[in-house]
Amino acid sequence: MTEKNPDKGYVAILGWSLNAIDSIDRFDRRYVIVAPPWAEEYAKEHDIPYISWNFERIDDRSFEIARILKDEGVDVAIPLFEETVEWAGAINSVLLGKPRLMGQALLFRDKSLMKRRAQLGGIHVGIFEEAQDKGDVIHFLRRVNQTLLKLDGDPNDPIHLKAFDKAGCLGHWVIREPDDVERISDDEFPLLMESHLDGWEFAVEAWIKNRKIQFLNISEYVTLGYSVFVPATPELEKYRPQVTAEIEKLIEAFDIDFGFIHPEYFVTSDGKLHFGEVAYRPPGFNAFELIERAYGFNAYQATVLMFDPKTTDEELANFFPREVVDATGHAGCFGVYPRRRVVSDLIIPEETANDDYFEFHELQSPVENKVPKRSAFGTHWGLVYFFGEDPHRMRDLLKAQEDLDYYV
Repeated sequence: MTEKNPDKGYVAILGWSLNAIDSIDRFDRRYVIVAPPWAEEYAKEHDIPYISWNFERIDDRSFEIARILKDEGVDVAIPLFEETVEWAGAINSVLLGKPRLMGQALLFRDKSLMKRRAQLGGIHVGIFEEAQDKGDVIHFLRRVNQTLLKLDGDPNDPIHLKAFDKAGCLGHWVIREPDDVERISDDEFPLLMESHLDGWEFAVEAWIKNRKIQFLNISEYVTLGYSVFVPATPELEKYRPQVTAEIEKLIEAFDIDFGFIHPEYFVTSDGKLHFGEVAYRPPGFNAFELIERAYGFNAYQATVLMFDPKTTDEELANFFPREVVDATGHAGCFGVYPRRRVVSDLIIPEETANDDYFEFHELQSPVENKVPKRSAFGTHWGLVYFFGEDPHRMRDLLKAQEDLDYYV
């Protein structure tokens, strides 16, 4: 454990992540992990400062965790996962004496409210509505395509259905025909419906302090839900000035004084940026780990700096490297989905294992032979990591993994 500085902030980490705990344990801030009861035994065994809390139950006791942390002397709470963003907003409204942080957290959690707030802030979003049932989806699909002046027999433009409050690709369906709606069970409703945005989709990781961007990374998706790498290719990085301007719009629209945001955008063939959504927590696909591999700074520690009210300007100036130019290479990862219905072994493809960009993988041998059907985009079985100098070779290598069998 790194020696802690009593003059710096004391932070509560909401959620359990061993990577995050290890990173923050090596930082100079005091910390406590607030996590579900199943983590208690491990925390005690490894001397991890820990408070047990069940995040699934939002009830009359919800104010209690804020009081516990305030009595403990905690300065600020940091969410690790989508499910703890709302909790962080509620807790920080008490710890920091800023009631609006609760409302701000709701905007980050509810995709429908989020898009309305972005729209009010002059940010370009697609057409969107809420769906209460399958009939609403079919009506929206028809109305969107009618708006696009589609004729009978023309293929429909797809629409997207998303859960209001799930992270990433979870609860995300693409609907092209009315029959596609039958794949969705009634208990998934209500859902957000939105028009399809054509263009190159990418993600941004932005660390914000004092309403200013302290560091901005652009993550290039090779295939959404499968692969990503950082920094992006020069072809995407050329949009950095526009991306920076859009992030500044988000800071104003969502009234962000501090923290970390992870928005997604589409850039169209005419060079215009369109807003997808924004999260107020670390991204999936271990993007923090990729950023550290490429740049050398620890992204979890950077996030603590953003949240800590006792962070100094000197610390900020000394912490971050220069964007793009200080990266030592490009770090990427690929999420593996079995391509077969029945599998028995994990075998790393020879062309992957022998590639000099391949570093390591986090895949496990299959515990069952039958591969379950994917719901919506599904969840990958583990990540494979790569690192190298050429962004175009990285992009092509990640794309090539889609045609390989890791599980046979």
